[in-house]
Amino acid sequence: MTETVGGPTTGAGNDTGGTGEAPAKAARGRGKAGAKRRGLTVQRVFTTEGVHPFDQVDWERRDVVMTNWRDGTVNFEQRGVEFPSFWSVNATNIVTSKYFRGAVGSDARESSLKQLIERVVGAYRRAGVEHGYFASDADAEIFDHELTWMLLHQVFSFNSPVWFNVGTPSPQQVSACFILSVDDTMESILNWYREEGLIFKGGSGAGLNLSRIRSSRELLSSGGTASGPVSFMRGADASAGTIKSGGATRRAAKMVVLDVDHPDIEEFVETKAQEEAKIRVLRDAGFDMDLGGSDIASVQYQNANNSVRVSDEFMRAVEEGTEFGLRSRTTGEVIDSIDAGKLFHGIAEAAWNCADPGVQYDSTINDWHTCPESGRITASNPCSEYMHLDNSSCNLASLNLLKFLDADDRFDADTFARAVELIITAMDISICFADFPTDPIAETTRTFRQLGIGYANLGALLMATGHAYDSEGGRALAGAITSLMTGAAYKRSAELAGTVGPYEGYARNAEAHQRVIRKHAAANDQIRSFPASAPVQTLATQVWQQCQEIGAANGWRNAQASVLAPTGTIGLMMDCDTTGIEPDLALVKFKKLVGGGSMQIVNQSVRRALDNLGYQAEQAEAIVEYVAEHGHVVDAPGMKPEHYEVFDCAMGERSIAPMGHVRMMAAAQPFLSGAISKTVNMPERATVEDVERIYLEGWRLGLKALAIYRDNCKVGQPLSAGKGGSGDAKPEPEVVVEQRPIRKRLPKKRPSETVSFTVGGADGYLTAGSYPDDGLGEIFVKLGKQGSTLAGVMDAFSMSISVGLQYGIPLEFYVSKFSNLRFEPAGMTDDPDVRIATSVLDYLFRRLALDHLPYEKRAQLGIFSADERAAQVENDYGSGSENLDMDEFRSSLPAGDGTKQEAPAETPAPAEAHSSTELLELRLGKAADAPLCMTCGTKMRPAGSCYLCEGCGSTSGCS
Repeated sequence: MTETVGGPTTGAGNDTGGTGEAPAKAARGRGKAGAKRRGLTVQRVFTTEGVHPFDQVDWERRDVVMTNWRDGTVNFEQRGVEFPSFWSVNATNIVTSKYFRGAVGSDARESSLKQLIERVVGAYRRAGVEHGYFASDADAEIFDHELTWMLLHQVFSFNSPVWFNVGTPSPQQVSACFILSVDDTMESILNWYREEGLIFKGGSGAGLNLSRIRSSRELLSSGGTASGPVSFMRGADASAGTIKSGGATRRAAKMVVLDVDHPDIEEFVETKAQEEAKIRVLRDAGFDMDLGGSDIASVQYQNANNSVRVSDEFMRAVEEGTEFGLRSRTTGEVIDSIDAGKLFHGIAEAAWNCADPGVQYDSTINDWHTCPESGRITASNPCSEYMHLDNSSCNLASLNLLKFLDADDRFDADTFARAVELIITAMDISICFADFPTDPIAETTRTFRQLGIGYANLGALLMATGHAYDSEGGRALAGAITSLMTGAAYKRSAELAGTVGPYEGYARNAEAHQRVIRKHAAANDQIRSFPASAPVQTLATQVWQQCQEIGAANGWRNAQASVLAPTGTIGLMMDCDTTGIEPDLALVKFKKLVGGGSMQIVNQSVRRALDNLGYQAEQAEAIVEYVAEHGHVVDAPGMKPEHYEVFDCAMGERSIAPMGHVRMMAAAQPFLSGAISKTVNMPERATVEDVERIYLEGWRLGLKALAIYRDNCKVGQPLSAGKGGSGDAKPEPEVVVEQRPIRKRLPKKRPSETVSFTVGGADGYLTAGSYPDDGLGEIFVKLGKQGSTLAGVMDAFSMSISVGLQYGIPLEFYVSKFSNLRFEPAGMTDDPDVRIATSVLDYLFRRLALDHLPYEKRAQLGIFSADERAAQVENDYGSGSENLDMDEFRSSLPAGDGTKQEAPAETPAPAEAHSSTELLELRLGKAADAPLCMTCGTKMRPAGSCYLCEGCGSTSGCS
């Protein structure tokens, strides 16, 4: 797409750290005084000369009205916005609500995608011209048009801060990822709190390593004993929680890292596991411990992801079963030794219990470090994909891989490489005008110019081209694409170094940077050859060769080039089926319709895959219909069993094994400057030893970071509503029988009982009538004065619940829907079994559950009587020991009945589903471990190591 014109090695163009800087800063990195270069000559790839990209698409006006489906309130409304006709309703809603600037309802409010793209692209073009990136004004215009075309057609997207800030009066922050630094002084620790707060306030997240803080086993200069890093984590955690609740609609995103040789490492490993045990006890005592619940704030360490930095030395000690030394932070001497295998088992057990800590493989990370002379890499951003120097940042952009399939569904490697070159050029330009939250971050970023290009829709691409996610061919294609992406990015970086100069820290790190480039190129040669990946790998080999040759002459403009981010909100903006490196969540997903409403659709990748696998049109249509009805391909008419694996997903009838996710990460990792944001999901039945194997294999395969999540390991997630079948078991044949509900009326004379209650000072009566052969059949609720509106509403509510019960709706369904609802009156009750209620309905259905549901079903719902809770606490703590035995605690927890629930009736758009995750829950009969969106109440879905809301685009920590 672009060519470099001019001298290859001397001087530099305008390399300012930001607009308005002093001339001394603007002159940084210019090399020989007075040397001049010409800029880039840009060639067209997607656009046509004389035609603006906006004039090549059909535009339409739409109304964006976003509501919280749980209470019907309108979260956002803007009517008459302008978008291309091929953009989905979901992408329209998210871009309008998230990225349009200006007060809603004012004339200054953006109302068209044209305005948004022009605002951002215009800023990039102006800065590129100002800082000498283009050979002529004509090249600047082509750059403008090409960037506009790709954004308009959802070929790629910048990370969210670019859309929020660029071209507005706000500070021009373009980075989503930050790494902070803290030293062993109180001043530095307090500054850590401050800097984190500023970053959280701006909606971003940060990570840092606490290993420089002396341990609780060491002395202070005054003679007292140090507090240790874990104690200071409490203050930072409380600060993050306060800032979140002070106005943000998502959790503060942060990562806390501790080196494995720190004397306080065992305390660090157990922090969140111990808090999770506390959460379980409090929940069983009746407290609201769900994510976002009123009582969860009393639990510590919930606002950060924790990771242990493990070295090769430690991992070898684990393999060999030897001791490992813990070192003083002040002297570096070994002050204690520990059984490495025991500590490693403790790390795995804690992760098994609560998903934390993850592991970061320190030796591997620093072996791929381009700038070791400037400092070690000690930490990562919250999602673990960006890893570089302390006090630094990284701005991200991601490509939509499905956009590079040609008419024959072959990957267009040449177009992909040229697109990468232009995007990297734009990303580097942004550092010239970007603002940063702190001065140290600004200085480090301008000195090293770290970038993070990545991609989304890998899972959809593999399925569409007939590749199983967990297959040699799939991994080879993923590896070749990643190699080409990073090779093209570094090649362009070397060309930019010849135009506007290498990054300021390059001279000191030239040898190390060249060594890492050679390692990338050598890894490319190790990719196995398959028909689909061979052409991509061949081009990648050529690109890496050119990269090394140009870089040897010019150096490189950027210390880092690529990462694989979660691509949460921007993935929805690009209408991607899958995020980052993830596989498809399920074969059937939830789609919003123009004009309101929704429907479930079979992912488009399914039909493309069937065509590429050689199925005839009639066969493919029959299989797609089967998938629409059943949600999977097992026993689909005409489907060959050897093709089942192509349609394996993250969840569902055939889910990808945990090690399959690890192997895919290993295929991409050698071709990334940074790392990969991804959580390896494990089934609930997984053991601690399974977690150990995952962490050990991740190290052996050369990953930089790894985190796991075991289903239902956290209380602060929805509990399982039933046991799903195992992914490897062959399902029983399904018999489709058309059924209609029949009302079973109560006899004239039936048993009943009445309970008087008080909730938050409001008195009432609950009468429950049952069938003679047992089973609740009706309820009557007396609340409020006779003839009042409240009394009338409660009468109507009682009748509707009673009729539903008589038509066969299970009581546990009502309990799951109405318990935990929040409205007045609420508060203390006079019922010893339900001491606190969040509303009258919360009390009523908890009371009905206690009176009419068996213990096993109530255990799944987290509802216990006072005697049951007391017995459980006595069982767990009867010895009086202060330490909780986790194995004994887990074995004492009640288990479900182990039966698989029947799938709900198939409907075009289930009323109970409001996202793909909820749709999948209906099919599996099992609740997914994902939080509810704090903005719109929709069940979120996994995106890398975070969660993403399909309803409004909010994330649990990643932009």
